Amino acid sequence: MNSDERDCELPQAETSPAGGYDRIQEESHIENTEASRMKRAAAKHLIERYYHQLTEGCGNDSCSNAWCSSSRGSNRLDNNAAAVKALELYKINAKLCDPHPSKKGTTMNHCVRDDFKDVNYLTEEKVYQILHMCGEKEDYSPLIRVIGRVFSSAEGLVQSFRRSKPPTKEELKSLQSKDEDKDEDEEEAAACSAAAMEEDSPGSSSRLDGAASGDNDVGKLGPDEVSVDIDAVRRVYQRLLSNDKIEAAFLNALVYLSPNVECDLTYHNVYSRDPNYLNLFVVVMENSNLHSPDYLEIALPQFCRAMSKLPLPALAKLARLWSHYSAEQIHRIMETFQQLITYKVVSNEFNSRNLVNDDDAVVAATKCLKIVYYANVMGGEVDTEHNEEEDEEPIPESSELTLQELLGEERRNKKGPRVDPLETELTIRTSDSRRPLIPFQEFVNEPLNEVLEMDKDYTFFKVETENKFSFMTCPFILNAVTKNLGLYYDNRIRMYSERRITVLYSLVQGQQLNPYLRLKVRRDHIIDDALVRLEMIAMENPADLKKQLYVEFEGEQGVDEGGVSKEFFQLVVEEIFNPDIGMFAYDERTKMFWFNPSSFENEGQFTLIGIVLGLAIYNNCILDVHFPMVVYRKLMGKKGTFRDLADSNPVLYQSLKELLEYEGSVEEDMMITFQISQTDLFGNPLMYDLRENGDQIPVTNENRKEFVAQYAEYMLNKSVEKQFKAFRRGFHMVTNESPLKYLFRPEEIELLICGSRNLDFQALEETTEYDGGYSRDSRIIKEFWETLHSFAEEQKRLFLQFTTGTDRAPVGGLGKLKMIIAKNGPDTDRLPTSHTCFNVLLLPEYDTKEKLRERLLKAILYAKGFGML
Repeated sequence: MNSDERDCELPQAETSPAGGYDRIQEESHIENTEASRMKRAAAKHLIERYYHQLTEGCGNDSCSNAWCSSSRGSNRLDNNAAAVKALELYKINAKLCDPHPSKKGTTMNHCVRDDFKDVNYLTEEKVYQILHMCGEKEDYSPLIRVIGRVFSSAEGLVQSFRRSKPPTKEELKSLQSKDEDKDEDEEEAAACSAAAMEEDSPGSSSRLDGAASGDNDVGKLGPDEVSVDIDAVRRVYQRLLSNDKIEAAFLNALVYLSPNVECDLTYHNVYSRDPNYLNLFVVVMENSNLHSPDYLEIALPQFCRAMSKLPLPALAKLARLWSHYSAEQIHRIMETFQQLITYKVVSNEFNSRNLVNDDDAVVAATKCLKIVYYANVMGGEVDTEHNEEEDEEPIPESSELTLQELLGEERRNKKGPRVDPLETELTIRTSDSRRPLIPFQEFVNEPLNEVLEMDKDYTFFKVETENKFSFMTCPFILNAVTKNLGLYYDNRIRMYSERRITVLYSLVQGQQLNPYLRLKVRRDHIIDDALVRLEMIAMENPADLKKQLYVEFEGEQGVDEGGVSKEFFQLVVEEIFNPDIGMFAYDERTKMFWFNPSSFENEGQFTLIGIVLGLAIYNNCILDVHFPMVVYRKLMGKKGTFRDLADSNPVLYQSLKELLEYEGSVEEDMMITFQISQTDLFGNPLMYDLRENGDQIPVTNENRKEFVAQYAEYMLNKSVEKQFKAFRRGFHMVTNESPLKYLFRPEEIELLICGSRNLDFQALEETTEYDGGYSRDSRIIKEFWETLHSFAEEQKRLFLQFTTGTDRAPVGGLGKLKMIIAKNGPDTDRLPTSHTCFNVLLLPEYDTKEKLRERLLKAILYAKGFGML
């Protein structure tokens, strides 16, 4: 029972027969506490004497004490070894020398001098006062001891650097909640030896770059945030860390502080009793030297473990506080945790037997990095208002649900996709971010991605046990390749699960069911056939959409090992995005498609393209589609706004931007109203009122912002509402149970569907395989790569389109593309051909490099309609 629990029970005890006994116990406890305090003070004094005896001696040249540096036979110890030895000598009650007359009043008088032993917490003024006194005497040991004492004490650090009045003794007492089983003598002894050791220990010198004058004045945050004066803390660190002798005091104090803080948070629920406990984390994290090598071995890992034990409200409060920091300050904190993760990953050999998931330091630092990540989101430009409405009709449940429940296998994520608890607490999503303080890419740790066993990590992610940590719960630290691998495992396991459930269903019902999503289509009627089949599946049993896709072209022999499905996607996309059909409008300037507001096609067609996009992700295929980024943002639940017009309709965006920046009279000079016009599919003008009776409401300098917002709302949302809802519904039919939303940002969704625009043909050359008699050293192969590397950028994209069916690279770059160059006979006038389904280039062995270049260019420039199989 701790002291706070006793305080709560005392009033009840007075009304019971045992009340007197409880009061006696309380008085006895106070006496014991006082005795312990005196005992610790005596222990501290003795250890200091042992330390100075080992490092400076007693001053007697004829001293015979083996543990005195004045003795001729003694070995000189460095400060670290002396501190450890002093603690050992204290435990065995070793001999202490009396001070020699020549040394009295100097070395052995260290503990007699004013060491500010009554200082239990620090303020900026107190630090400068002690620093000034130490500077006058050219002896910083008193300040080092104060730092060691305060910064190694949770109670002292919580009360330090407050913006309000200094704490009273009662406030200090209310914060004390220590485990009664701790050996307090040894703890105080260890702190004392550490403080003594720091007197002459050099530390790395560093300053807070711009910390005292950050972009945001966080020192003026309201009392509902933190009570610590952050600006004062920054000034103190900036002043003290420039002194080599003082810097080590912070390091050693943190080593002693962290385990106690972790214990307090784990077992004593200290934050719920005093929210100001968060102050110590704020103060410590302002130390700009935390990422230095001295901290990375012990101090920082222990502190991260302690921080990761903070309850959810405390983590959210810390994130809100840090969101007020400048980009430079956020970057410094981020870099601190990233340094630790990288250091631990590089200095250990992680593999399938020694998982990085089991490293406490890496896991704790990743959890702490999550706080910085959300602070980075909130501190940047966010849009929490423009959210897409959820589908009015929920996607129907599978008819297999009953069987799954009977089998004890309820459908995963039945309540919806996973949501991070901290995200919920902060009421913000990653998709709300328009521009973070620092780029999201800064949070990706490549060394960690290289050693992460994704199959094991995915298992931990799905099981959700407290014993095993999954880095998929912190997707910001993973690159797109690693996350795509996690999504691949999720998709494949779901496919196998649906296949197994189908087999069991067949056994129960006694009828043969198809374990695959089988589509049989005619090439000449591919849209009609696919639409009818997918619509039937969506209505009868949407779970079938999550089976592995198996495509069969009517009248053709061929087993779908992935290639036929890829060709199916290519043909469907080419047909649906054909401008002649009118489902999508193509912008020649941006080279992108947008929903046609006046399309004659029914909603089923748009649902189909949504299903196709979902199936492409689900079956790991890249599609040759070109949507502006706003489409992917809308798929993630965000409406389009004015700034989204920049890439979807740059001409309109520039016009509206000029309207907002116009310095003259908008009403008199431009004479526009809240009525806008559009042209339909046949070029006929259509009028639309942005407000009721819009043609009678002029746009003025005062209401032009509203006009721009309403204009963007109409163009990106209202005008295509029916088409996009059908499109989104089709997409969610396939991905509604997937961790897609949880793992990926909108720009990464585009990368999954369309691939990367960055083409590294050097990486493609290194990973390409050869067949039919060709090898890497063949003359024709060497000439082929020399020719391809000499092509212009547009020609390279055409070659990629010719060979793979898309001019984009897969997630991870062209190095991840499995391309094969096969021999297609001797020298001939025939053009090179390709199997785009399997990324195979059939290349004849041309006699000359010039002929190779001429034939290859003709093949890629005139590939449409022939040459592609």
